[in-house]
Amino acid sequence: MRLDRLIANLGYGSRREVQAWCREGYITDRAGTPLRHDANVDPANVLFDGEELDPVAPLSLMLHKPAGYTCSTKDTGRLVYELLPERFRFRDPVLSTVGRLDRETSGLLLFTDDGGLLHRIISPKQHVPKVYEAVLAEPLRGDEATLFGSGTLMLDGEDTPLKPAGFEPLGENRARLTLHEGRYHQVRRMFGALGNRVVELHRSTVGGLTLEGLDEGQWRRLDESDLRRVFDAGA
Repeated sequence: MRLDRLIANLGYGSRREVQAWCREGYITDRAGTPLRHDANVDPANVLFDGEELDPVAPLSLMLHKPAGYTCSTKDTGRLVYELLPERFRFRDPVLSTVGRLDRETSGLLLFTDDGGLLHRIISPKQHVPKVYEAVLAEPLRGDEATLFGSGTLMLDGEDTPLKPAGFEPLGENRARLTLHEGRYHQVRRMFGALGNRVVELHRSTVGGLTLEGLDEGQWRRLDESDLRRVFDAGA
């Protein structure tokens, strides 16, 4: 691949900036030899300011999203992309969130620039489970497991019932839900349909992926074994 195109597609800067960096000797091969901006290169043999380049597409990663961040590149306020290297926002193809967590929901958030993978994960046909822990404003009623698992619960403004969801009480006003679909504000609306309100919400797993070892605000790249765990859990 041509060097200036490669560096620009990875989000480091424009082609004009790449040309300047090449003239200044910031972009070299592994032996330290400066590269021309129009050279055809193997990405694995290129260093930017002495560091290896980010992986070319496909790239997938997971973030431990804190509450208070929005899943957007353009919204106002704090954005999830601020928790990643700045260049990730400008990659081509685009690094997109896999579904969304609303601003006040924390937990496991996936990103990928692989459109096919994104749609596989969010498709209800794949049965990828997503587990949420909720803290509620009011005590549990006691019939949530039956109602959420029935496959008949309808949300306001929708014309198809929710798929059956798993439910586990964790205390007087705390519960764990396992969903196999991802409708808009689904957990909050499910409890709202029963006259309750979610005051804290956290997603702990997507498929077989968990947040183990990842502190709030931290991220890591996903490898092939991680991606297999997503779908193995939904099998």
